Amino acid sequence: MSSSSYSSKDEDVDSIIRQAVLKNAVQHDGKAKSDNVISKVIAQRPNLRNQIKSLVPQIRQAVEELNHLTLAQQKELLAHTSTDGTEASKENEKVRLLPSLPDAQMGRVVTRFPPEPNGYPHIGHAKAAIIDEEYARLYNGKLILRFDDTNPLNEKIEYYEAINDGLHWLGVVPDIVKNTSDDITLLCDYGKKLVETGGAYICSCSQTRIREMRAKGIPCECRSVSSESKEKLRTFFDGSVEPNSAIIRFKGNMADTNTAMRDPTLFRIIDGQHPKLGGSNRVWPTYDFAAPVEDSLDGVTHALRTKEYELRNALYYAILDKLLLRKPILLEFSRLEFDCMPVSKRKIVPLINNGLVQGWADPRLPTLAALRRRGFMPEAIRKFVLSLGFTLSETKPPFESLEASNRKIIDPTSIRLFFVKNPTILMVKNAHLQEVILNNHPNFDLGHRRIEVSSLFYIDENDAISMEIGEEVRLMELYNVTIRDAVPETQPNRVEICGTNSARNERVLIAERTGEIISHNMRKIQWVAKNDALPYHVLVPRQLYNGENFNSNSLECFQGYAESFIGSLSKGTIIQLVRFGFCSINDDNTAIFTHR
Repeated sequence: MSSSSYSSKDEDVDSIIRQAVLKNAVQHDGKAKSDNVISKVIAQRPNLRNQIKSLVPQIRQAVEELNHLTLAQQKELLAHTSTDGTEASKENEKVRLLPSLPDAQMGRVVTRFPPEPNGYPHIGHAKAAIIDEEYARLYNGKLILRFDDTNPLNEKIEYYEAINDGLHWLGVVPDIVKNTSDDITLLCDYGKKLVETGGAYICSCSQTRIREMRAKGIPCECRSVSSESKEKLRTFFDGSVEPNSAIIRFKGNMADTNTAMRDPTLFRIIDGQHPKLGGSNRVWPTYDFAAPVEDSLDGVTHALRTKEYELRNALYYAILDKLLLRKPILLEFSRLEFDCMPVSKRKIVPLINNGLVQGWADPRLPTLAALRRRGFMPEAIRKFVLSLGFTLSETKPPFESLEASNRKIIDPTSIRLFFVKNPTILMVKNAHLQEVILNNHPNFDLGHRRIEVSSLFYIDENDAISMEIGEEVRLMELYNVTIRDAVPETQPNRVEICGTNSARNERVLIAERTGEIISHNMRKIQWVAKNDALPYHVLVPRQLYNGENFNSNSLECFQGYAESFIGSLSKGTIIQLVRFGFCSINDDNTAIFTHR
């Protein structure tokens, strides 16, 4: 059997284990049982029976990981990763086509993506942008990228650039790019008109009183006082009043059960340097006012937004009715986020400011910069987003579903390399110096690499601990060895025997080269030649939150040795570390774990 056959089979075994765990979990209300999974794996691959000792830890780890998911998430992941060949599983692999837009005309559809430049874009932004673009392209229409930049206290040039970079990486190409702040004078003019026609009023109540009155559904005195005088309007809109001393409120219905209609704020005074306009303006519209007016004036035909805005639809249309402006069609879809990975800037910003994560590209975050750094492909994100469909259902898909989409894309182009964590020395007494040629991929022509090996190797500590004297194992893609002895760390002639004085290893294994023929019953282990070893670290992102609490152990670092070839790879290269997982090169001696 060739080495490439083993590598391919090793990946198949991992897939078989995860499928067995998911099926068992779904059958037992979300809690898989290791013993049941072991029997299922053996039933599917009888030739693994003699390797079960080495597979048990892998099975238990998969059970522990997948049992953390909810039953709904397990079912979703099983549907996305099913490989049993049934028609149902094949259907789940297809992209769920987006439903038709109501009253859409070919060539006339205009959608818009309106992010606020107050942070880096995340997976939720990706969903919105991709859906907006897909519909624009489906109807040969246009997509507008409009930065909703009407709060100078929150916006930064850095964030405009991050959003542009994120969309470019996703492959989202807008037809028009603009800022809401470009139309600030026009928006203020429409605000004046709304007050003059009785659709809004100037309120000078305190914020506390406004909140109390809105909660009770009672109008304040300002609502009945004439505020339409030109002097009052001029004073407000020329920025002469102080922040928090007055606001413009919509004249809705204070008794409405929909609290969004209880005279919400439309304009406020904000002192601050705007990244585009500097300090030239102090009067700023809220999103509630700017969004409908901009959508109407920009020619948007279908305004797609997340479900959280559903109750504000009545306000959106009421403002346009009062101003006699054209009304786009509003459509809502569910937000996209993952359990224990916050997309809210309210949670992310404090983590960054307090040094708990290392910036917006920290691999534990669901930002596009983080996902890109971690090794996710934009095509995988698009396919994953479209697979969720256009729905209001507030289900959080398991992160493993995104991993499944990504795995199919990166697997054919990721070279395989050896990495051993917590290394132990293996000395092969009768080995000689030789050059070996290793293929970079078992199934695709990605070239090869040459390695000189001698008698000393590093192997994974877990493999070393589980080996028994007299056991024959296969050094993957090399030859077979039989374990003859184990040298304790304290043995006086340890240095003479193995040429090393590494105090961190509990023992050194002594082996003898015993042949080339591979047996199905033989354990296969990865290795790194001591004379070709590069000290290496792999960062593994874990669950960022445990409930509402930050997980201080959410970034694990595995130390060990990798083949020196890894040092020649450029930053961002996706590889697969055999029996560890896919990783993205971060720097000369560090990679970031992507997924299994």
